[in-house]
Amino acid sequence: MLNPDFNIKIRVEDVIYFNLFPRKEIFFCLKMSNLLEIAKKRILVLDGAMGTMIQRYKLDEADFRKDWFENHTSPLKGNNDLLSLTRPDIIKQIHFSYFEAGADIVETNTFSATKIAQADYGLQSFAYDINFHSAKIAREIADEFSLKEPNKPRFVAGSIGPTNRTASISPDVNDPSFRNTSFDELNDAYQEQVNALIDGGVDLLLIETVFDTLNAKAALFAVEKVFESKNISLPVMVSGTITDASGRTLTGQTTEAFLISMSHFPLFSVGLNCALGAADMQPYLKTLARKAPFYISAHPNAGLPNEFGEYDETPEMMTQQIESFLEDNLINIIGGCCGTTPKHIKAISNLASNYNPRILN
Repeated sequence: MLNPDFNIKIRVEDVIYFNLFPRKEIFFCLKMSNLLEIAKKRILVLDGAMGTMIQRYKLDEADFRKDWFENHTSPLKGNNDLLSLTRPDIIKQIHFSYFEAGADIVETNTFSATKIAQADYGLQSFAYDINFHSAKIAREIADEFSLKEPNKPRFVAGSIGPTNRTASISPDVNDPSFRNTSFDELNDAYQEQVNALIDGGVDLLLIETVFDTLNAKAALFAVEKVFESKNISLPVMVSGTITDASGRTLTGQTTEAFLISMSHFPLFSVGLNCALGAADMQPYLKTLARKAPFYISAHPNAGLPNEFGEYDETPEMMTQQIESFLEDNLINIIGGCCGTTPKHIKAISNLASNYNPRILN
């Protein structure tokens, strides 16, 4: 067993060296110790939206096919996860921008990278490649910043989205018992994704935008199985989505019920993201902060979308709302979701540096 105090004093160069060492459990132990120690001392900053940034590049169909899918028969434009294969330069630039803005953690470009979600494009056989290369891209940029600023190591979270199917709700109003996926199918898809993300070098896993707890349980079960098979353990974040003013997820759970459903797993953090702007999210974060034995995360949208599907909240508007999270000592990890940019993350990072993290219950 490695001495935890020794782990924390290891140089960034040593951590990168251990990433190449055959005994990968040493590397993961070092990285986890470092992350856990930092989380005790200050609020960690997560990155912002990926889609918002990709839209700025005005990409066309060819960008989603380049060097990989020129002969694919289905349209691919809008399948943003593919850009980790076809336009890795763009994904690198986005990760770089968020780290430069002050993020401690960036998410891999893998929100829809399960074979279940990719089946809509006929690309289910490329799920491993998408996740593996996405993780490698983020790892490269994180290590670059960690070497330049060893006093502020950067981390990579493997983004695990909810898929485009739900195990709890029938998509057919005429057949309430029908399901278009199963727990076993979700578990199988998530195991492939988690394996690829870890092989690509992520430091932690983020199961996010949870609207169906059964889907999330399948993801956690998959994570557990992969950890067992690889004989490792990484910090795991789970982030749910409150869909409207009712304060419930799409499948009808309250915030407290969602927390209880996730509490069987030794999570690094539990939190909320997407759907709501920061102001509307606060009462549900208070519930988590009161009840959760884990760190609390939040990455809200830049307000609600306007009639054109765009997000209007400026960094200044967003930080005014987020400041109340910090003043009430609700947060350990803060970032942004839909509509947020590096400018938002820079403002959030500057604000968060003035506050102490929430102490675990």
